[in-house]
Amino acid sequence: MDLSFQLYSARNFTPWDKVLSYLSQMGYTQVEGFGGVYEDAAAFRGSMDDNGLAMPTGHFGVETLEDDFDAVIALAETLGINSIFCPYLNEDQRPTDAAGYTQFARRLSAINTKVRATGRRFGWHNHDFEFRPLADGTIPQKVILDEAPDIDWEADIAWIIRGGGEPLEWIENYGSRITSVHVKDIAPAGQCEDEDGWEDVGHGIVAWKNILRALNESAKVSYFVMEHDNPNDFERFARRSFQAMSRFAEEANG
Repeated sequence: MDLSFQLYSARNFTPWDKVLSYLSQMGYTQVEGFGGVYEDAAAFRGSMDDNGLAMPTGHFGVETLEDDFDAVIALAETLGINSIFCPYLNEDQRPTDAAGYTQFARRLSAINTKVRATGRRFGWHNHDFEFRPLADGTIPQKVILDEAPDIDWEADIAWIIRGGGEPLEWIENYGSRITSVHVKDIAPAGQCEDEDGWEDVGHGIVAWKNILRALNESAKVSYFVMEHDNPNDFERFARRSFQAMSRFAEEANG
């Protein structure tokens, strides 16, 4: 299994050359981009090449894709991005009912059509708010996936849990849509509070072995992306998570 690393997890531990070198030494072969690494794409691509790393996936905001599409594709071309994911909606931009999320899904479908025309894939990356029922009972993630049936889903498992969802149910019902997974872990209650309650993969409460088995059965995952939203030690997180995920993958396939 080739493992990827969401570079947002290392945003406080730059310079990027040092980050990429460490990831390569640890055994990572891929990284996932976000806005903080796109400023000088050619130079960043050169550093990735020097360290034997690829960037098959990248995050871009929905408005950036709508308003500056050609620039996004140019960045994707330079960096080698094959799958583009929209990662987030600010709270003040989130719809409040089913009709609003249906309209949002149509926006994603329109972007998908344009991205697919370039030979790339496109999808949505969830956080927790998509799993919290709205006042009318709507589950936003269900509307997004149902009303934009051609887009991919980059499933962030730990955010599903924090949103009150059951990952195994979502994998069973929508596994065919999952092409990428964010692999992160949640600390037991009261622990790792200085890291926003996140934990290194394999050292928290997320049942990753069971989840990997379910993904193997129901999904078509191309990318497993390690992420920690606020680590206080990037190298520790990258090392321990790589080791744990490698072990879980071997056990899940055994």
